[in-house]
Formats: sequence, C-alpha cells, structure tokens
Amino acid sequence: MLVNIFGAKCIGIDAVPVTVEVDVVPGIGIHLVGLADAAVRESLLRTITALQSLDFRIPGRKIVINLAPADIHKNGSGFDVAIALGIIAASGQKEFPSLEKYLIMGELGLDGTVRNVSGALPIVELAIKQGFKGCILPLESALEALEFRQIPIYGVRNLPEVIRILSEEEDCTDLLVWNSEAVADFPEQSGPLQAGDRMDFSEIIGQDMAKRGAEIACSGGHNVIMVGPMGAGKTSLAKAMAGILPPMTMEEAITTSKIYSVAGTGSMRYGLIRTRPFRAPHYSASLPAIIGGGGGDSILPGEVSLAENGILFLDEFCLAPKSVMEALRGPIEDRQVVISRLRSKVRFPSSFMLVAATNPCPCGYWGEGDRCTCTPGQRASYLSRLSGPLIDRIDLQIWMHPIDSKRLISRAKGETSAEVSKRVKAAREVQKARFEGSGITTNAEMNNRQLEEFCTLSEECKDFLEKLITSSGMSARAYGRIVKLARTIADMETVRLGKSIPVEISVNHLSEASSYRFLDRRPEL
Repeated sequence: MLVNIFGAKCIGIDAVPVTVEVDVVPGIGIHLVGLADAAVRESLLRTITALQSLDFRIPGRKIVINLAPADIHKNGSGFDVAIALGIIAASGQKEFPSLEKYLIMGELGLDGTVRNVSGALPIVELAIKQGFKGCILPLESALEALEFRQIPIYGVRNLPEVIRILSEEEDCTDLLVWNSEAVADFPEQSGPLQAGDRMDFSEIIGQDMAKRGAEIACSGGHNVIMVGPMGAGKTSLAKAMAGILPPMTMEEAITTSKIYSVAGTGSMRYGLIRTRPFRAPHYSASLPAIIGGGGGDSILPGEVSLAENGILFLDEFCLAPKSVMEALRGPIEDRQVVISRLRSKVRFPSSFMLVAATNPCPCGYWGEGDRCTCTPGQRASYLSRLSGPLIDRIDLQIWMHPIDSKRLISRAKGETSAEVSKRVKAAREVQKARFEGSGITTNAEMNNRQLEEFCTLSEECKDFLEKLITSSGMSARAYGRIVKLARTIADMETVRLGKSIPVEISVNHLSEASSYRFLDRRPEL
C-alpha cells in the first residue's frame, strides 16, 4: 500500500515541499532513496526503535521509502515523524483519513518523543501557500509560528499525539499551539539574545558629536565607523544605538524571524522577533561565520544575515582578517548575500546597519597629543587595512576623543534613549511615507534612480558638491552617500520643526554630511 506524507526542506529562508512516499511490498529489507544525507539515513534505525517502543510492529516485508523530488538533497532529522507515520499507515496498523492534508515535520526520540526542528516559520508559510489543512510540528518549533492563524498549527510532544490528530477520532484543539500551556506567559516582545547588553544614551558622558552622528545613522539606516583611542566610548555608543532604533514592522519581523528559524539558533521562542538584532561577533570570526556557509545543501546564514533589520557591530575592525573585511562590501551594497557551492546556491537577505569601531593606530593614541608611540609606517599600515572601496560604503566616519576630565567627574547626563528614539522613529516615518510602494523604507537603501527622484538639489547645492568632490577627490559612490546622509539630516530637521512637508536638502545639510567623511582624505600620519 503506497502512502504519501508531506514534509518540507528549507532553501535559504524559503521552504520547498518534500513528499515522503512509503510502500510495503513483498520482499525483505528497508530501503531509503531520494538523495538523503547521513542524518536522514540514520533516521531509519531511530524510527524503527521508536515504533517498537510504542508497540507498533515492523512488517516483515520490503519497505521502500522515497523522498521526492529526487533531484534535491535532503538533510537533517526532520523527516523522522513522516517516515514513522508512513510505515504505520502503509502496513495497515492505523488509518489516517487526512494524512495527505497536513504538512508534518519532526525528529523522533527512541521513546517516541518528538524533538524540535529548524525552519518552522518557512515551513508554516509553505503550508499556508500550498493550501494544507494544517501543520504538525514539535511544540518548541511550533511556538515560533504562534502568530500565524491562517491554518491550524499543532504543537506535539510525542508520536501518539500526532496519531491522535490524524485519526480524527476526538477533539484535538488542546494540541493547537496557541492553546498550549507554554504560551501562558507569552511576552509582548521577544527577540534575539544580547538585548540586555544595550545601554541608555544617558549613560554615555559627553561625546555630543558622536551621539549626533549615531542619531543620524539610526534615523536613516546608515553605516558608521568610529575611530578613537581606548576608553573613548565606542563600544558603549554602539550598544546604545541598538536602543534607539524604531520597532520592526510586521514584514521586517517575519523576515528576521525566518532567518533565525532557519539558523536553528534557539534564540527565538513565542512568536516573531520584535526586537531588532544586535550582533557583535569577535573580530577573529571566520569568513563563513560572518557571511554564512556550510557544506553541501546545509548552508546556514552568517552574522550579516542574523543582523537583518538590526545592527552588526564589529569592534577592533582593523584587526579583522582582510578577507572578512572585504567580503562585507557585497552585502553592504546589495543588502543580500549569495552563497554558492558546486551543486547549490542559496540567497539570504542581509539588510543591516554596519557599526564598526577601531583604534587609529596599533598603540591606540594617535591624535591625542604626543602619547602615540607608533611610527608613521605603523600608523599608515594600520589604517590602510580599511580599503577605499570599503570606506566608500560607510556613510558616517566619526573620530571620538577621550572625555574631558571635568565632564567625566561631574557625570552630567544627557538625553535618554527613549527621547532620542522618538525623534528617530519620527524621521523613519517621514522616509516610510516618501518611499511607499518602492520596496524600501530608509534613505540608506536608495539606489541611483531613487536618489535622482527623491534628492533634488538646488544649483547652490550642486556648486557646493562640485567644489567638494574636486578638492577631496571623492568617488561617485561617496558622493551618493553624502547626498543620502544629507537627505536624512533634512528629514531630522523636518521632525524638529514639526513640518508636514519634508525640508529640502540645503548646503548646510550637505556640509554636515561631508564632515563625516574624513577617512576619504586619510589623516596625516
């Protein structure tokens, strides 16, 4: 008797259907076909042991299990439950009237328990799009899709609960994930770890210019690099920036949550991620860890994707491997990363704010009086790790000096993150209205065509930019970054003045924007 059970496989942040075909025919042995990897092949022994522990018999005939389509590699242990149900149904031990109407995934333990699998959100999305009656997932995985109510989503703890749902002999509403006891303390917002590391703007003493730059960066989604000696507050400011970003939209929350779901990091439970990610990998992290990678079809997202719609903070930037630094150029520009292998190519979104921090020289004191002990050659070699193409892609370049001793001792506090966040949110609303229907939401995302459409310059502004580019030798990309930054500064002025019509870009806005690009000219070493 041939039985079909439907599962799924994640490719990037999307899922594709996989049909588990099970047939019991005359002969001996258990045969698994369909380009399955070692983890899937191992599931046979695991599944048989689980079935025997639940008093199901293994038919003494040939069992053929096919994972279709056969031209896609299947990996992981998520097909265990489907294989077990196929053996039960194909051998006639149980009847499941609606078996083919559900999308089912889960790993089996030897005692019949069902363990969580990665990629629950893309799987549920696929079930909705394909018109399945419902989706059956391990409870921990189903909790990720708590906010999807288009179809019934069941969260199960063991195989008997799956059988209870498919038998349709009794009411199973208690197994719906939103009726689970696990959601009794459902938090209003959930998100990746590291949220507790965020600082309040009021905790950062002084650094008014740097704070202004941070607010501009968050208002327009711009990349920023902070250069300065140890203890100037670069790391603290980066953590504070995470606290002034506006809440994510539903679309942003779904995209970010899908990335974490596919990665299987365990950082997310109870619905969608609502807090913008703040990723801070060590500067020694490898290229696959930052960009993403893996063997065969098991390609996982890296830090540039895990920071989607949030901040990727890279401290000690000049100490990072050169290959990693240069590999950031593509994701920054394209806002996506494509990981290619011999037989597969996976695309992950990577729309993040890069916040980098570095010392100006190996000893860290260049520019602070005569404290620097480095030679001109050492200083030149240190900062030269920041290549021109990479600097071109960073909108704000902020030099931070140590805090004045009087201000440090007085501990005079400034604005709180809540106050700054209100202005940032208002500036983002101006941009959201401007770009409605264009597929972007911030000034930093504008392409050349949108730059021409939304950043009209007066003759006075054009003359200013012409003189600036001629004197500094800036590239065309740097020119675009300055105009985008000026557009954000103008939007912030719109909010400050309380105007309903956005303020036009002026020479003052362009002048302030260009003041944040000192690395293009390289400081005297």
